[in-house]
Amino acid sequence: MLRLALDTSTPVGSVAIGKTGEVLAESLLRVRATHSEVVLPEIDRMLTGCGLNASDLQGVVVGGGPGSFTGVRIAASLAKGMCHARGLELFSFSSLAAVAAGTGCDRPICAMFDARRGQVYAAGYRVGEGIEELFAPRAGPLDQIVTDLGEPETWCFAGDGAGAGEDMIRSAGGQVLDPDTWVPSARSLLWLAEVDPDGGRVADPASWEPGYVRLPAAQRGPSG
Repeated sequence: MLRLALDTSTPVGSVAIGKTGEVLAESLLRVRATHSEVVLPEIDRMLTGCGLNASDLQGVVVGGGPGSFTGVRIAASLAKGMCHARGLELFSFSSLAAVAAGTGCDRPICAMFDARRGQVYAAGYRVGEGIEELFAPRAGPLDQIVTDLGEPETWCFAGDGAGAGEDMIRSAGGQVLDPDTWVPSARSLLWLAEVDPDGGRVADPASWEPGYVRLPAAQRGPSG
């Protein structure tokens, strides 16, 4: 199956095109404002470079958040629009799972994104031939999430949220992985769709919504 994968939940977006067991092309999108102005041109460029057209695609794999509300919404809207227009299958996996899948760590992995207001988005995974969710995506203070792990020294930590809290995590005994593992890569999304297709398959793309974990700031109010 020929699939397009994309994630724009963090300041560095990722796009990839893959066929079963093979990544044909991938690209990171470094932008200052939003990803909307660069994602579609990059998809077109990659398809052309692979000698393909959008009509050749059979499925779309999207990072379903959490992360930047605007970023998550951009990828979700693009994925839903493409699937609706072309009758493609839609798969969605947590953007935190995409981080964990790309780390290469054989210990439990706590993936974290900066959620602002002194909080992080976090989820726990174990990655091997497949992926196991150890705790579902949540938002909370970094120190509380690390404490709740019980034995943080047995965990690897990745993502820009872990980077921001590196001193605290290290003082608790945890290992913060290198920054090149912090981006939720589209390559990892392609892998997730291969090893766990049923876990990511979206039955009704038209009604699907990403996992924001918490409301955007405008809806949370001053105490949210």
